[in-house]
Amino acid sequence: MPRFPAASLLLALGLALTGCKIIKTPTAEEAAEEKSGGFNPDRQASELWGPKVVPYLTNRAGPFAEVASLVGSNLDAAAARYGHKEKEGNAPWTFAAKVSGTVVKAETKSRAAYLDTDVDGDGKADVRIQIGPVIKGTAIRDSLDFVNFNQFKNQIQWAEFGKAFNAYANETLLQALPREGLEGKRIEAVGAYPLPTSGQLPLLTPVTMTIGG
Repeated sequence: MPRFPAASLLLALGLALTGCKIIKTPTAEEAAEEKSGGFNPDRQASELWGPKVVPYLTNRAGPFAEVASLVGSNLDAAAARYGHKEKEGNAPWTFAAKVSGTVVKAETKSRAAYLDTDVDGDGKADVRIQIGPVIKGTAIRDSLDFVNFNQFKNQIQWAEFGKAFNAYANETLLQALPREGLEGKRIEAVGAYPLPTSGQLPLLTPVTMTIGG
């Protein structure tokens, strides 16, 4: 049986290795995105948030009292100025608003926590602001005119996209808020809310929020 010198063996091994390609093992997120044809709602929400979502709603929003008054007196005018409605399906009008008021009730024991807020100084709640961690509805997604249902493969992806905005708001904004001693505190927020049913407080999901003294 022939014997090869060590140098020959090393050369042969080196040539074999140069023909190998190291393939990176994908992360679970990357694998899921590949499987779904590139759909990654969490990534999409995070990439849109700072550059587009917050500036859009900040510029679109009017003072809550003004928005609510116009919604009550002239829905078409309110929709044109502050609202957005997805053309597909039966989504309600969703309005962008700025809230500046005082917390009159803080429900922080529930996972769907909220702050009932007085904006006109009469001591009664005018708007309910969600502070999570569970956020109801998809008001953030539904308020945006630069995304639409037809950009997504199906209703499931559209729903997951809406939930991703809620999750991002909770992770980057809401979970850092205090949970004690909130009644009587001043609050400033920008967000969106769907057209409420009669007798119900508007339910606003914030994209910016501060709680003061």
